[in-house]
Amino acid sequence: LPGPGTAACAAGTAAGPGSGTGSSAPLGGLRTLMVQQTSLDRPRETWSKKMDFLLSVIGYAVDLGNVWRFPYICYQNGGGAFLLPYLLMAVFGGVPLFYMELALGQFHRSGCISIWKHICPIFKGIGFAICIIALYVAFYYNTIMAWALYYLLSSFRATLPWSTCTNPWNTANCNRYMSSDHNVSWSNSSTSPAEEFYTRQVLQVHLSPGLHELGSISWQLALCLLFIFTIVYFSIWKGVKTSGKVVWVTATFPYLVLLILLIRGATLPGAWRGVVFYLKPDWEKLLSTTVWIDAAAQIFFSLGPGFGVLLAFASYNPFHNNCYKDALVTSSVNCLTSFLSGFVIFTVLGYMAEMRQQNVDAVAKDAGPSLLFIIYAEAIANMPAATFFAIIFFLMIIMLGLDSTFAGLEGVITAMLDEFPHMLVKRREWFVFGLLHKSFIENVSEITLLLFVRVVSQGGAFVVKLFEEYATGPAVITVVLLEVIAVSWFYGTNRFCNDVQVMLGFYPGCFWRVCWVAICPCFLLFIIISFLAFPPEVRLFDYHYPPWTTVLGYCIGVSSFICVPSYMVYHLLNAKGTFKQRVFCITPCNAHNAL
Repeated sequence: LPGPGTAACAAGTAAGPGSGTGSSAPLGGLRTLMVQQTSLDRPRETWSKKMDFLLSVIGYAVDLGNVWRFPYICYQNGGGAFLLPYLLMAVFGGVPLFYMELALGQFHRSGCISIWKHICPIFKGIGFAICIIALYVAFYYNTIMAWALYYLLSSFRATLPWSTCTNPWNTANCNRYMSSDHNVSWSNSSTSPAEEFYTRQVLQVHLSPGLHELGSISWQLALCLLFIFTIVYFSIWKGVKTSGKVVWVTATFPYLVLLILLIRGATLPGAWRGVVFYLKPDWEKLLSTTVWIDAAAQIFFSLGPGFGVLLAFASYNPFHNNCYKDALVTSSVNCLTSFLSGFVIFTVLGYMAEMRQQNVDAVAKDAGPSLLFIIYAEAIANMPAATFFAIIFFLMIIMLGLDSTFAGLEGVITAMLDEFPHMLVKRREWFVFGLLHKSFIENVSEITLLLFVRVVSQGGAFVVKLFEEYATGPAVITVVLLEVIAVSWFYGTNRFCNDVQVMLGFYPGCFWRVCWVAICPCFLLFIIISFLAFPPEVRLFDYHYPPWTTVLGYCIGVSSFICVPSYMVYHLLNAKGTFKQRVFCITPCNAHNAL
């Protein structure tokens, strides 16, 4: 009898787990053998409620990038005109990939490693690559959350420390320049108190000359990081039963804060200037390929297929859950959240421009974490009730990061537990503890075998920026491209659609089939070629990364992707049969026929 989620090769269709009682039934003009599942294994854990699953997926998809990256990318690429390529890339690329991963995980009820024995065993290396990428992402997000936690703890005082220039870390160039400060003059060498707090007190990058000399450990950040890991552990140690409850807070609280900040921002003087700058369309920008590249990359990383998370979350669903509807709802919420975040950010940037008597583009020059930790933090410091808004804002940043960390690590944990069930299933708590303990040590001391660094050292921000640009982007896009090819071309779109029909009761339409077979591979290939043709110019503050860091960055990216060809070689050397039979045994059904 087939195991959980095994695609049975009966009459050219697949039988899903728990989908029948041993009888055959007509389906779509074909007859499918329905096999009753009999197994001595423990029953698979499921979500307590449907909303636990939806909030977990929304919390995973809605992350820090929605708040800081989308608004910046939008105004940089034509304002309101950018919404056209963004929506097109979502409809024809992002959402089909999102739907495909939810359907795969729910049907086969397996994590990102063991699922390939049901689809294309030779592509199993994709699962190992996804796990490594997920750990890289966890390193990155946990470090950002440690910074946010430091800001949060610093916010519990009447005067925020990044609002004045009288602190021990401030320099002679520090100027608190607002329209009310008539005695202050701003020059090219001037720095704001928020910038000096971020760079000199939190990151302490002034004590490190660059990647070649990172400096000593910042123990204040190390303790913040330890606290973040402790929260993560007690949120996911018991599986989706506990994490599904935690997301009721971590996934909903950011929306409450966004609403409060939006209302407060809309009432600030000059807010309208920021909104106009955010949405004013520049249609000529659409003639630039960079706009389309940014739109494709933004929707891909926003929805997040390819990190093993959607496969893991969907595998805990009931077999007949309507994952099609879930894909449409959660992806729509994600896109709308990105759009809403733009108003939250740019109403405040308009206020800053009004107070400084500058143009909005002069204020909105920073992207990434600097947009939150310098520009937005400075704006909050100059608002009435600054302490309150600072506390809820940095709590929101931590919540957004926690959701993504929960999801990424759950993807790794589910993959390993499904691959080694007899060894790990009954020891989940200890496995999670060991994984997080190792991740914390690596966060503090080393990242990979290629690069022994400290992300909470005085030069740790340089490492975080390098990982942001190289560790996950090209690798995960390439992995997802291979995943789509393996499912659509080798496993077969017809077979996959039959699986969906067994599970949901309807056959995916022509639009979805064309997207999976042709449009999604082209969509992903377009992003990969664009990245290779136009590699990012990596810089952080005044530090320009030397040429050798580009080579190092590509090596870090390849360190995960190398699992794919390595496992293919391993599979060909260890599979049964002649070499010709091994080559043609791409899918389980082909293997049965060839042998």
